[in-house]
Amino acid sequence: MTRTTTPHHTDKALETQGAYGARERREPTPTSAARARTVLISGASIAGPALAHWLARYGYRPTVVESAPALRGGGFAVDFRGAAHLAALQKMGVLEEIRRRRTGGSSLTFIDARGNHVAALPPEFAGGDVEILRSELSRILYDHSCPTPTPHDDTAAPAAVAGTTAYLYGDSLTSLTETADGVHVTFEHAPPRTFDLVIGADGLHSTVRRLAFGPEADFVSHLGYYVAGWDLPHGAAPDLAAHAVGYNEPGRLVTVGRVPRRADDPSYGGEAFCVFASERLGHDRRDPQAQREALVQAYEGAGWRTTELVGTVRDADDLYFDAISRVDVPTWSRGRIALLGDAAYGATVGGMGTGSAIVGAYVLAGELALAAGDHRRAFARYEQKLRPYVSRCQEGGRGTGAFLAPLTQEAIAARNSALNDPAALTAMLQEGHDISADISLDDYPSLVHDDTRSDRKGS
Repeated sequence: MTRTTTPHHTDKALETQGAYGARERREPTPTSAARARTVLISGASIAGPALAHWLARYGYRPTVVESAPALRGGGFAVDFRGAAHLAALQKMGVLEEIRRRRTGGSSLTFIDARGNHVAALPPEFAGGDVEILRSELSRILYDHSCPTPTPHDDTAAPAAVAGTTAYLYGDSLTSLTETADGVHVTFEHAPPRTFDLVIGADGLHSTVRRLAFGPEADFVSHLGYYVAGWDLPHGAAPDLAAHAVGYNEPGRLVTVGRVPRRADDPSYGGEAFCVFASERLGHDRRDPQAQREALVQAYEGAGWRTTELVGTVRDADDLYFDAISRVDVPTWSRGRIALLGDAAYGATVGGMGTGSAIVGAYVLAGELALAAGDHRRAFARYEQKLRPYVSRCQEGGRGTGAFLAPLTQEAIAARNSALNDPAALTAMLQEGHDISADISLDDYPSLVHDDTRSDRKGS
């Protein structure tokens, strides 16, 4: 199913103010080098649509391929924190819409086996400056990459016109072969095509990375924990999610609660979230039944209402289950193929992956637009500018499992003491903001605009 659409022109002009200079409007005019270039982006979650948005604005012809049959619904909340994340969203023109759809997250109370309060996480600890449901963020980014609906036309040539974006759902890449002037791509269903560039924005288990760089095991490190989450199914006890609470035992965490943003959904009864310590499991990650069994087994004998809560996963139809992992790729590009977001520098939980993906898409598209068709130069500059920043962000993910599910009772008590200490809590929050803000973003739309004007004067 292919959908080709034209990008929104009323918000093409960039508006900046405050820390980024006086208020001004600049048109990110397509460069002559960009106008005929086709880019295949694998992945339509966060990084892919964000990159498509910018590339279309710069005059490229992006096509986004996604294995899911449509935009993914459900999912849990993601957050943005610090000046760099907010600046990238503002430059895209989506920050205010995200703020309008923020979750209105609440604090999480840690309890003991008897239900007594022992510590609390304030909303800003998990929710940053602004928190939004992943599915709603994905929809916003999709709409901004191709906001003008057109009738479905399965025979349409993807991105046939410069400045348009095509989405190809229910398909995936099967091979990538670089040639002298492009990348020949074969798909599971669509006919083969050749693109000027290919970008893997397809997450921790990236297909592009596997096809072009090597097996997943070469780049993805297991950090000793697994994470799971699901919506409580019908039939769960109504009081189970009455309050947002978390319960710990050594190496295990369960939380349950409701997101205020979803309160008007009659089918929504709350959601569960689990983190547990484990060596790498041998199950097929595409087998949800095996995941359910592994999860139930991991929490056998746990106190409080854990058995009741975890047992609801048997009837859940939206289970998210994955290892807490970190992605380290020595070089993010090979020839005409590059990686973006979790595919290049992912950290499953706590690594500011969503914000890093938005920032990365902004930088990659900007460098491509400025490189006058020299993709090698653009990829090198993208990695040079971004790698130090995302490496610092990733370090936050390395300790997430141990923070949420400490391995000993003593470590749980120490974590709770830190959360109950206002000074320690403030320091942890400030550290996260400092890391997320530790990058200087060029004003690419203005630079592209000025570069294009210079080209026109010189021609």
